[in-house]
Amino acid sequence: MFFSVLGPLAVRTDGGEAVAVPEAKVRLLLAALLVHEGRPVSADRLVEGLWSDRLPAHPAGALQTKVSRLRAALGGAEPGAERLVEFHPAGYLLRVGPEDTDSGRFAGLTAAAAGTEDAHARAELLTEALALWRGEVFGGLGDAEFLRGPAGGLEERRLSAVEALAEARLEVGGHPGLVAEPAELAERHPLRERLRVVQLRALYAAGRQAEALTAYEELRGRLAEELGADPGPELVALHRAILDHAPSLGGAPAARGGLPDGLAAPVTALVGRAGALPAVGGLLGAHRLVTLTGPGGVGKSRLAEEVAARVAGGYRDGVRLVGLSGSAEVAEQVGAALGLREEGRGGWEESLRSRRMLLLLDNCEHVVEAAAETVRRVLAAAPGVRVLATSREPLGLPGEAVWTVPSLSQEDAEELFAVRAAAAAPGFVVTGENAEAVATICRRLDRLPLALELAAARVRALGVEELAARLDDRFRLLAGGRRGVPPRQRTLRAVIDWSWELLPAPEMRLLRRLSVFADGCTLEVAEAVCGDRWAEPAPGGSTGRDRGDDRDREGEEEGDGYRGAGIGAEELDVMGALVGLLDRSLIGVSDGPRYRLPESVAAYARERLAEAGEAEPYELRHRAVLTGIAERAAEPLFGPEQQRWLARLDEERTDLGAALERTVHREDAAGALRLALTLVWYWFLRGRLSEARRSLDLALRAPDHSSRDRTGYSTEGKAARGADSLTALRERAALWRAGFAVLAGDDAVAARAGHGGDAPRAAEGASQGGARGAGGGGDVDGPSIGGAFRSGGRRERGRSGSSGTPCSARVRTCRGARLW
Repeated sequence: MFFSVLGPLAVRTDGGEAVAVPEAKVRLLLAALLVHEGRPVSADRLVEGLWSDRLPAHPAGALQTKVSRLRAALGGAEPGAERLVEFHPAGYLLRVGPEDTDSGRFAGLTAAAAGTEDAHARAELLTEALALWRGEVFGGLGDAEFLRGPAGGLEERRLSAVEALAEARLEVGGHPGLVAEPAELAERHPLRERLRVVQLRALYAAGRQAEALTAYEELRGRLAEELGADPGPELVALHRAILDHAPSLGGAPAARGGLPDGLAAPVTALVGRAGALPAVGGLLGAHRLVTLTGPGGVGKSRLAEEVAARVAGGYRDGVRLVGLSGSAEVAEQVGAALGLREEGRGGWEESLRSRRMLLLLDNCEHVVEAAAETVRRVLAAAPGVRVLATSREPLGLPGEAVWTVPSLSQEDAEELFAVRAAAAAPGFVVTGENAEAVATICRRLDRLPLALELAAARVRALGVEELAARLDDRFRLLAGGRRGVPPRQRTLRAVIDWSWELLPAPEMRLLRRLSVFADGCTLEVAEAVCGDRWAEPAPGGSTGRDRGDDRDREGEEEGDGYRGAGIGAEELDVMGALVGLLDRSLIGVSDGPRYRLPESVAAYARERLAEAGEAEPYELRHRAVLTGIAERAAEPLFGPEQQRWLARLDEERTDLGAALERTVHREDAAGALRLALTLVWYWFLRGRLSEARRSLDLALRAPDHSSRDRTGYSTEGKAARGADSLTALRERAALWRAGFAVLAGDDAVAARAGHGGDAPRAAEGASQGGARGAGGGGDVDGPSIGGAFRSGGRRERGRSGSSGTPCSARVRTCRGARLW
């Protein structure tokens, strides 16, 4: 058997199959035996290690039980393995050798590396040793005190191996992570002097003397501040040698003007990417192809150039930047940029075969297929070449490491805006008076660096408060045009235009239709709203996921809440298009999963939706589907599924509000009232009295000039729901409005809304009829509407199955009293 401790504790048979070791105490026993590496451990020490000061009633018996279970687990996985756990007069032991544990193999490989003079061989042994590590030593076993010392010792040996590997690679030269890896490690372990020596030597070898000296001064300051000590003799001598360009360091670095060939000097400092630089540099050390993806304007190119400048010293033939354009074949552009000659049938691949370099391919998205094929040829022909690509979607090649460049954090976004605004308007500073406006600008521009820079350029003319107030018209506001950059980066509209024009037609259709959502949607709801074919919601219908315990209704497909077949998309594959938009960084995804458009993309997509003549029909679909979800939730809110449906409506709350506002704007009073009335119990249970009053007021004030069916559904759908008159809907809404006013303590408003007190009396009548919410299992609050109105918010609790009216009867009574 093989035992792994350099990460979560794991056991495998000789055939490689995982062995399940049940129960935490049994795994802790196994760890205790492994720590002692075949030496016996007394029963007393094992008892103390497993139970500490919380001893069982019979410690010896309890320990024997755990030993028996460990033997059973080992023997059950591999015959005879139970005999590995032995008992001796001195205690229990696990009969294993160094080759039976990953820690033993690690020790053997590092010892072999220490005795090897050849740097290449040493690096290979250390790389193999470090590959055995899978995470924190004895991960998952908590904070057992007897494991702390052994775990700390193994971690120290790992760091020593990391330092030795960095030294070996520095001696060999030409490793892609020669500069980035020591820098990243030094950031995590800033006071390890041996690691700092490697970092300084790597920086000097890469021609970055100034950075090496800065790193030394940083270390000297931290040692003095945190330990009250000075750098050791080796570091002091290395510092002096760097200052003197000592020949022992391999000669003075080549004059490079601070930048590798092929990269232009940046005009502005990079803000907010301190964590990204080592992360991407580390990926380049481990993968031959790394692609930076992200939305337009997020700063992919700038980050790639900064990373390339930092790791350039690890490549014998340097860095070459190729900014791809659509005017020539990608392969021709790469060949020309690298100065390659085509040699017979092999083409330029033969000329590239011996190169050791980093190829930076910028702006791949508009020629992604050709770029992917060219990169495939490069990597196949030249083992010493690595590729760092930027694209709004991955290249999709085997072995590709994709790193999505995120928007800036709010703090970094505000810092970038302040720096750029101060450059555009000398004297500008963020103060307590304008800080909120700055935060709003950054948030509403999705914290995209390019958009923030465009906005900062307007501070001189508008000030930040006026700038924040005008962001609803962002495309005109940020259309001044920057010089010295490609046309696609000069305005906010141009940035999104570029992405839009590269989309296939199905993704264009879906993107513009998704703009009807105010706060994103699930895949299921997107399919229902955005598909090319429309199937109206059945009475009380919703998406299939939300159907609960419904039985099949006549005329419905089994498993969904909509009439007819092929809800969403016979022609438009919504799921496929959604995945495509996600790959192209035009939508984001959060837990759920729930898909959202960034605010600027949503604003752009709404314009496209209007241009396509789809705004009205898809907003009506949006209203119909959201109303269907609310209607479907109505009855479960009185029962044992109340909490699940409250959470579901919480998810859709913003979109339900947007649907109501649009309906009012369309002067569809019946549709607005119907939607508001489906939500009253939700507002009541959540205690959102202000939201309820505002929404009901909005619906009650809505004029009714809609030329279409007022419910937003077909005539058949309206009949299925009951042909409520507009007058009846308004009476019900006014009654609820009065009730919410009472709950808010505003009896005068309630009296006016309820025509002199009719509303509270009607509510009282409903209460006497038993219209009281019920919850299953006693975990659901079920307010009595009349009692709540009468006492200003006092809640009564009811249980399904207790004395009183059953839940379904209560719902019927509530509806019969015209409260629902």
